[in-house]
Amino acid sequence: MSDAVQPTAAEVRAAAEAVKTALDRHLDAVERRSGEDDPAVYEAFNQLAAAAEVYDELLYDRYDEVTPFEIPGTEDALPPYTGPEEPNALSVLIRRDYSVVEPQRLLAQAQRVEAADDDESAEVAGTVHGALGVLFGEFEPDEIASRHKEFGLEEGDSTLWVTAADESADPGEWLEMPFEGVDPQQVVCRFDVSAVFDDEDDDLDDRDDLDAGLDEDLEPLDAER
Repeated sequence: MSDAVQPTAAEVRAAAEAVKTALDRHLDAVERRSGEDDPAVYEAFNQLAAAAEVYDELLYDRYDEVTPFEIPGTEDALPPYTGPEEPNALSVLIRRDYSVVEPQRLLAQAQRVEAADDDESAEVAGTVHGALGVLFGEFEPDEIASRHKEFGLEEGDSTLWVTAADESADPGEWLEMPFEGVDPQQVVCRFDVSAVFDDEDDDLDDRDDLDAGLDEDLEPLDAER
């Protein structure tokens, strides 16, 4: 970055002061929180994240340095829950991704299902998309999840959202667009599974192994040396 557009030292100092102020506000909000999902804490967190991001950018632009900490981004975080305290209804939204890694195994399993049904007119299991229809029509999604390798599938990311409501939906109300218009503020909880998390754990394990290896290689100094 050229000197003409670099932030001044005073701007960097002001951004650092803004982070300090945001830290104080966040701690104050946490100490005064009225519940687990206190909106004041959520707002203070966002303010702290924004101030830290500005400081980090200015610090890098001016001094080519970065901060030793990272505040998680809030783009994908759920907003504070504003749904009913005592919901009378709930919806469970599930997405599970799979890759078809062994098409022949998938086809063979679907053909076994068709043969067991003893339906001479059913011949849809000869194609991959037909086999998927047969298997998902025969087995519950949870059973497919637990037996996915038997069906030639490989698990990808998955997520489960539980949303709350005051009243149950009318029969057939959302069938045309079942995943449309989900209000994030009605989400009671969510559970995510991703290989990304495994990779992060592996990185931590690798660093631990490296540290252990260094410790083993270091010999104690002779006190008389």
